Amino acid sequence: MKKYDYKSRNPQGKSVTGTVDAETESEAIQELRRRGLTVTSIGKGGTGKKKSKFKVSFSGFGSTEISFFKPRVSRKDLVPVVRQLATMFQSGIPLVEALEVIEEQAENETMKSVIGDVAADLRQGKDFSNALGRHGKVFDDIFVNMVRAGEVSGQLDHVLDRLATHMEEAEELKGEIKSAMTYPVVSLFIILFISVGMLVGVLPMFKTMFDGLDQEMPKLTVFMMALSDVISSKWFLVAAGIGGMFAAYKAAVRTSKGIYVRDWLLLRIPVFGPLIQKTAISRFSGTFATLIRSGVPILGALEIVGSTIGNVHYARAIEEAAESVRQGESLGIPLARSKQFPAMVTRMISIGERSGSLEQLLEKVSQFYDREVRATVKQLTSLIEPFLICIMGAVVGSMVIAMFLPLLGMIGNMGK
Repeated sequence: MKKYDYKSRNPQGKSVTGTVDAETESEAIQELRRRGLTVTSIGKGGTGKKKSKFKVSFSGFGSTEISFFKPRVSRKDLVPVVRQLATMFQSGIPLVEALEVIEEQAENETMKSVIGDVAADLRQGKDFSNALGRHGKVFDDIFVNMVRAGEVSGQLDHVLDRLATHMEEAEELKGEIKSAMTYPVVSLFIILFISVGMLVGVLPMFKTMFDGLDQEMPKLTVFMMALSDVISSKWFLVAAGIGGMFAAYKAAVRTSKGIYVRDWLLLRIPVFGPLIQKTAISRFSGTFATLIRSGVPILGALEIVGSTIGNVHYARAIEEAAESVRQGESLGIPLARSKQFPAMVTRMISIGERSGSLEQLLEKVSQFYDREVRATVKQLTSLIEPFLICIMGAVVGSMVIAMFLPLLGMIGNMGK
């Protein structure tokens, strides 16, 4: 029998350290699991502590705070890391060792540095959730709070698996929406490029010919020629105007009133507004269900969901609902009162509260609205194509007509 030093957490979330006798490290981990402990690190007697890697750091800053030369960690980079961590941890590999394996495999330098910091904190006896919380730019509130709930409940392995699944589904839906929007965005840029090309390169060639005609120019031709002249000779003013509008928009959305107006307008845009609403409801129900199932209290889950839903009107509705729940009211009632959530959603939430199956019904709502979002995106894609063709035809056709109207007038005068 060999002795293994271990660090772990009991079902109440308290740190437990000690020594266990076993033939192999795997048997030691299995024995500790039978005792109801979640292993965070293990090693042969006297070797439980591992050397910490040399690192240059700045006091008071996490590794993701200073990132002038480091690549950022996107959600897409984080998803496979969480899945690997959940799989290894469920397989019995201690948390620190799993993080070390992921650190070695990580290609993103920022991710490698963050994982190394988290592993180092765990070796020093810090909570996993607190170690993650130091890197808020990589691990958001949902991630940290779910891990904290898993530590407290002693179900960190299950929580990590749910978190990985939740992130994978969210990224899949986000990817489908981005993919569907790529075509219209590219098409709009092509239309803009063609329009500017004709205004700058083609219309000026006709201008010299039209100047020699002794006839009154059609209003459409006069307008197009003036527009061509402005873009050609005063392009810097056009660029400054566009830049100024962009800067004004950025300044406006930094204020609470500007965000409120922007989100209000987004929800009322034809076609896109319903899509944004369905996406917000899907995000709310899916994230809320995941948090509750992971052991996060309802009020804490509402606070987290409200801060991450992405629309201030839904965030305010959730905030007001949380206040009502705090005062003893059922969750479905204030959500229905806000008018932001469809009756089907609020009724299912009310039924879930009464039956004790809130998280299951929220997951059903999330799945329903995920399908609705996908169907809406497909419909939107099929509608956008003819719409863009009409725009291109109108823009290019107007320029062509503007060029040929004077010629047709000249031919008509010659026939008189």
